[in-house]
Amino acid sequence: MRGALNFFIVSYIIILLVPGCRAKNITVADSPLSGTINISVDESFRPVIEEQIKVYESSYPDAHIIASYKPEAECIKDLLFDSANRMVIITRGLTGKEDKFFFDSLNFRPAWNAVATDAIAIIVNAGSSDTLFTLERLRDQLSGVIKSDQKIVFDGLSTTSTLRFITDSVLKGSKLDTTVVKAKKTSKEVIDFISEDKNAIGLVGISWIGNPEDSAQLSMLKKVKIAYVKCSICSDIAFVKPIQESILSKRYPLVRGLYYVLKENYNGLGSGFINFLKLERGQLIFKRAYLGPVMDFRVRNIKINQTLPKN
Repeated sequence: MRGALNFFIVSYIIILLVPGCRAKNITVADSPLSGTINISVDESFRPVIEEQIKVYESSYPDAHIIASYKPEAECIKDLLFDSANRMVIITRGLTGKEDKFFFDSLNFRPAWNAVATDAIAIIVNAGSSDTLFTLERLRDQLSGVIKSDQKIVFDGLSTTSTLRFITDSVLKGSKLDTTVVKAKKTSKEVIDFISEDKNAIGLVGISWIGNPEDSAQLSMLKKVKIAYVKCSICSDIAFVKPIQESILSKRYPLVRGLYYVLKENYNGLGSGFINFLKLERGQLIFKRAYLGPVMDFRVRNIKINQTLPKN
């Protein structure tokens, strides 16, 4: 009798305790349409990504995307070492070394791919007549071969995607003359500096300055001009601006990709947001921002066979 009573008491205690343990250990995971996620975004793309997040969160009120805008190298650092960060939006995919680091650390490889095409715009003061550039001239000014009192202004001088792109694609091994260049913390600060200095050149992502339908960008374009760059593959025109058509066709030479890297091995909020960026609604936002979408929206002419087939 005593044994049966003890068994009953122990069983009753377990029944009381187990639900409490379960409640304490349950973790409610996010889903593609709900929850909260922290991401880091290359500051060059702040205007268009802010718009993407705004539309996504308004469509799915239970989804909350907390974006930190910073230089590209800082975004990569967040992805590598910040456990709370699950996604970055930058101008490149992962290197082999980074991919191996994640596989060794997490036992899975993050997904990454391009979602749009971007360009780096050369901007000058609205009162400047210096609006025609070649890559050779830009390289020679940046490396100090051409001696000029013009300052070339970047959105930082150490960890930004703009500087990395120019170093890799324009300088191509030439050394940057640090007496020529000037650094500002953000793209907006670069634009503000150029708007006040008639003898300076700025380099910014087209997301900040290339949308003629955005009232804030139209206001900026009253203070600065977007310069033309020589097209090396064009037969019909010598110089082009970074408009959407020349970005998509790569007639404009300073073109780069916009990539996501997602550190998520389940179907969570990061996956939901990436699918949004890659599919029609997100791609239309990139298109309306005058970037190059990866989805083809062009209307093709087709020939319709109007002759009914014979039975």
